Amino acid sequence: KYTRFSICYYRINSLDQKTSIYSRWENVAIPSGEENKTASLSYDYRIMPLENTSSTGTYYCEVKWNDIQKMGKGVFVLVRDTGYINTSYGWEILITLTVLLSVLSITTTALLLWKRKVLCPRRNQPNILRQEVETQRPSATPAQPPVYD
Repeated sequence: KYTRFSICYYRINSLDQKTSIYSRWENVAIPSGEENKTASLSYDYRIMPLENTSSTGTYYCEVKWNDIQKMGKGVFVLVRDTGYINTSYGWEILITLTVLLSVLSITTTALLLWKRKVLCPRRNQPNILRQEVETQRPSATPAQPPVYD
């Protein structure tokens, strides 16, 4: 009674539409002495090629005897267009951030050095200013040392 059965492969898409892919009948001979025992047989079927994105869905295998029907758990297959590249911006963001921080660091260092040069003149510059003060004409008020001394 259970030696003849059908195997059916089909797909259910996102709209719950069932599409039959392949089916066949099997007739298995039972060896002598193996009657009334549970047997397990493996059947593989390769679905090739998956034409386009409409092939996306959950693929099932179903076995039918006269009064019994068993269905597999299903395998979800996602089909993408050809030429699809999974984009990852991790490296681009890291490189951009590194370059930006480097430019800011160099600019800040240059500004600090320039500001130091403006606020802190060279050492021989006060002597030149002092000589200029000494060469001025004496005024009626007594000479006071300059404030910057």
